[in-house]
Amino acid sequence: MATATLTIDLDAIAANWRALDRLSGQGVQTGAVVKADAYGLGVPRVARALAQAGARRFFVAAAEEGAAVRQALGPGPQINVLSGHMAGDTEMISDLDLTPMLNSLEQITRHLEALPGHAFGVQLDTGMNRLGIEMLEWQAVAPILLEAGPVMLMSHLACADEPDHPMNLQQLEMFHEMTDGTGLPRSFAATGGILLGPKYHFDLTRPGIGLYGGRPFETAQRVVSLALPVIQTREVAAGEAVGYSCAWEAEGPAVIATLQAGYADGLLRSLSNNAVLWDGATPCPLVGRVSMDLITADVTHLREMPKALDILGPNQSVDELADAAGTIGYEILTGLGARYQRRYVESRG
Repeated sequence: MATATLTIDLDAIAANWRALDRLSGQGVQTGAVVKADAYGLGVPRVARALAQAGARRFFVAAAEEGAAVRQALGPGPQINVLSGHMAGDTEMISDLDLTPMLNSLEQITRHLEALPGHAFGVQLDTGMNRLGIEMLEWQAVAPILLEAGPVMLMSHLACADEPDHPMNLQQLEMFHEMTDGTGLPRSFAATGGILLGPKYHFDLTRPGIGLYGGRPFETAQRVVSLALPVIQTREVAAGEAVGYSCAWEAEGPAVIATLQAGYADGLLRSLSNNAVLWDGATPCPLVGRVSMDLITADVTHLREMPKALDILGPNQSVDELADAAGTIGYEILTGLGARYQRRYVESRG
């Protein structure tokens, strides 16, 4: 089989959720962020595993993503739409019982007029300047909105992965100023915010990247492994080049393995000549350019030619691969391509 295999450990995702739930503390509900197809890992299986672990509130980026989560989970769990109530979303929000997190005066008007009495939350901008209602707008509309009964007030930290960044405390103070005295449930912390400590937790935390084994949750269990099949091996002589633009040249006789995966599968071109694959515990450098469908690795030092090499696994995390690519683990995870055979592992089968 020429298709690479992406193995997803659902038990590890569940264990990571339980660990972040414990860190969130007693009396704090722990949700789960499953946007972008559960960070590229497949929302139907991931959402069900998280629900079995105990998650009852889920967060998605858009109503269409919420539809996929509702289909996977059925009625009951609350599905919060971070983009709010966009034009054209009304029927989907109503029919699928989605909870939009309203971000603007326009969305507030749309929701209260189109779906009076339907659950909603409010996203507040505490300094990130991306989504949410700003202080002056909030002061103007809060009396109307609070009377309508939002299920939650939330905001989002810009620098939570940098514990000492002054922006964290600035946003925390702004969130208190905007929400103290409302008597409503509040949510402020994603994975990084959970790790900042109890004063950031409020009533509901919403871990995302930490569920999937990524930074800044350094003690997370590894969730994904990716084995790339070897299509062909060849001997090259000293001075011969490999791949596009002759970007790598053999210094001596070498054996090169060509593997099935490339930038169409989420292996960024910046990994060219700058990454490592693994045969068990033995590293094999990626040599030459990453192309659309193929990469090449130097396997000269191996005693036996492998059928596959790991690019993600026990010896290389998504964050370590991201470091080699000059990016972040989020981009590696969410870019994992549709051509991979996805194999799910869980003790319940």
